Amino acid sequence: MDEPVVTLDHPRFRSVWQAIFTRRLAADCMTHDCTMVDTHTLKHDACCQYGCDVDLRERDAILARAEQIRPLLRAEVANKPWFETDVELDPDYPSGAVVRTEVFNDGCLFLAHDRRGCAIHRASLEQSWDFRGVKPAICRLFPISYEEDTICIADEATEYSCAHVEGPTLYRITRDALADVFGEDLVIALDAAEAQVLAKQPKLLPVAR
Repeated sequence: MDEPVVTLDHPRFRSVWQAIFTRRLAADCMTHDCTMVDTHTLKHDACCQYGCDVDLRERDAILARAEQIRPLLRAEVANKPWFETDVELDPDYPSGAVVRTEVFNDGCLFLAHDRRGCAIHRASLEQSWDFRGVKPAICRLFPISYEEDTICIADEATEYSCAHVEGPTLYRITRDALADVFGEDLVIALDAAEAQVLAKQPKLLPVAR
């Protein structure tokens, strides 16, 4: 299905799906009890179940932090390879190539610790180092994604219950991450696109009481 888009004034990204400014997401994925929509099965961190694509520079940055991350991981995975060996060329990524994280027990290997969420993110918070450039950008942006010159929404986003509750818009949740990953110029362009989209939204009249 073709999604309505808004043109962007940006050197890399030329358009954005209108839906990122209107569709909503649970405000805090760490407290939301995520379920699979089709089966109604509880599955915390569901969006991480398949592992993720990691730019080769991010892979190297993760490995450079291995001694900070490894102690948090379960013994079964701490000393196993964290990434698949196959490298896929992808011009959408800064290095031009990606690998995938390994999967363990139906989830990304970096979920294999004694709390919810990503062990990379947890290590950065507990040890006070900056996860930017280390935690994969695709994870930080989810459910926002991008293909060639278009900002879009990941295909699987609606499979999870967090996409079917009230909360901030997808754009507002990911705005800071978009600025970190792609620069302030993109957010300026997206803010302008957001204003266009919201100006066309139906105005809700107050309810008489």
